[in-house]
Amino acid sequence: MLDDLALFAVIVESGSLSAAARRMQLPPATVTRRLQQLERQLNCQLLHRSARRMQPTPEGLAYYERCSPLLQSLQQATQSLEATLTEVQGLVRVLAPMNLAKGLLKPVWADFLTRYPRARLDLRLSNVREDMFEQGADLAIRVGEQPDSSLALRRLGVTAIGLVGSPGYLARMGEPAHPDELEPHAWVVADPLLSVRIRHKASGESREFTLPPARHCVVNDVALAVDLAQAGQGLLWCPLWVCDAQLRAGALVRVLRQWQADPNPIYAVWPQQRQLPARVRALVDMLERCIRAEPLLQQR
Repeated sequence: MLDDLALFAVIVESGSLSAAARRMQLPPATVTRRLQQLERQLNCQLLHRSARRMQPTPEGLAYYERCSPLLQSLQQATQSLEATLTEVQGLVRVLAPMNLAKGLLKPVWADFLTRYPRARLDLRLSNVREDMFEQGADLAIRVGEQPDSSLALRRLGVTAIGLVGSPGYLARMGEPAHPDELEPHAWVVADPLLSVRIRHKASGESREFTLPPARHCVVNDVALAVDLAQAGQGLLWCPLWVCDAQLRAGALVRVLRQWQADPNPIYAVWPQQRQLPARVRALVDMLERCIRAEPLLQQR
């Protein structure tokens, strides 16, 4: 009925059925049929029609005057929605891990705002996995497998996990050659990395290693955990991209290199919906390009 109402408004504004047919690019017979259908639904004659002229009945004119503003408002709303889906503008609310957002992804935020000046960012950084719906977020960057079926996702990259320690700590406590030798060591724990599945590269032997409940320091910021490990406070399981500079400088060294931890995938996730707004889609594309170009986020 809404389409027929819009057609009726075009007929009134065009002044004739034939002019309305040309404007709507419809056959004149189709315009006549749909007008008659609308009149039957309303049980009211809307137009006086003759071979020479056409004009609204009093009821038709009243109906047009009341419905025309509604049609215009609906058209504006539709145009606004189309702009949202096709133009990069408006606010994007993003949840992201603090270290990743402030580290390797840092250039993306300024690049996005520079490239799309009509877009705005609301970045919420936390190492705690927050509920997207409660936070009203459009997008989240998450590390690790994603079991939530209510979210759509795109895999962006992967980060390797390794065991590291400072040369001073290893000289003092000894370097373990096998996972069975880890038990007496001190630990710096980067929460939420509380357990790690490791596999020997050559033999395929697999172990699930859970960090001991005592003799360790728990930190919910992996960068600070790296600093503590560098200061000799214990061994640390962590994403290798975070401590890459320390490894290259020799301030930290890899331990149990023959035992490989399962890598963590990096995802962009968003609430399930048919079509992403252009502003969110553009940011996801930029994040994907950034991560795919970064070797430290393609490690396995």
